[in-house]
Amino acid sequence: MRGIKTCHLKVDRVNPEKDAIARAGMVLRRGGLVAFPTETVYGLGAAATNTRAVARIFEVKGRPPDNPLIVHISSRSQLKAVVKDITVEAELLMNDFWPGPLTIILPAAPVVPDIVTGGLTTVAVRMPDHPVALALIKAAGVPVAAPSANLSGQPSPTQAAHVLQDFDGRIDAILDGGPAGIGVESTVLDLTTQAPTVLRPGGITLEELGSCLGGVNINITDGAAKHTHYAPHAPLYLVTGSGPAVASKIRRLAEAEKRNGRRVGILTYVDSEDFSSAGKVVFAGYKGSPETVAAGLYAALRSFNELAVDIILVEGLEEKGIGLTVMNRLKKAADGRLIQV
Repeated sequence: MRGIKTCHLKVDRVNPEKDAIARAGMVLRRGGLVAFPTETVYGLGAAATNTRAVARIFEVKGRPPDNPLIVHISSRSQLKAVVKDITVEAELLMNDFWPGPLTIILPAAPVVPDIVTGGLTTVAVRMPDHPVALALIKAAGVPVAAPSANLSGQPSPTQAAHVLQDFDGRIDAILDGGPAGIGVESTVLDLTTQAPTVLRPGGITLEELGSCLGGVNINITDGAAKHTHYAPHAPLYLVTGSGPAVASKIRRLAEAEKRNGRRVGILTYVDSEDFSSAGKVVFAGYKGSPETVAAGLYAALRSFNELAVDIILVEGLEEKGIGLTVMNRLKKAADGRLIQV
């Protein structure tokens, strides 16, 4: 489905041009789709109360209809419009982490369409910490439903170029505010369960949530799942264990694949082993600084598509802090192809 002229609007990240924001806001009010930067990844937005516009998100992305969307707001007053009530825990979390990469799940108000909630009685909401995103939502005058701005199952976009790779000619506009900072999606925390429960790790760590609430439950799905997520074109194998053993295993696997005539891609880190002789190496950041890996992860995964490799071998990280989030995304991209050494 192509044929739309996608309007590419470059804006300053800190002080976005008012004309561009007003134009994009009008597109949303008229039922169009606008891609926009957040501090996590680029989102693909529609007016959250416009059922037809939201349906276009699912159509363009190829997104399963049972996968709820996150509603993005620019003020606390907008929150009151989309949820039935605000819990004490929600107030604490908003005070500590909003605007920021935390999505909270609360009982949905009647105004929120079923297509946004996936037919559930709850709604996921967050206030992004990005001047462009906040300005757009304010200009639209309504909450904005937005998943990541990529084809369903592919690595999420952290640059406008990634969005255009997937959606040029398929969406109405994109606000290009430069690269996303954090590089992985928001943490999703369900506040409708008996105890606050993390459903997806993200930009806010479990440790940070624990310090705010005194502890949270965890219900995170890793590995093979109902829907594919974050996956490049080639099959990805995630290798975990002690450093030297992991490096040795990756080299052995790479050599075996090359003997069979396959092009091998290796995702590793600047401060890790030298794999240059084993395959086409892509660096995602510094192993000693998981935040840099999070920021570079999706761009690294997308680069393997351009390199046209047949298999991707990835060196795992310690599952601590933001490293837990990175490993969650890699496990989902691996879709069960995990190698422990």
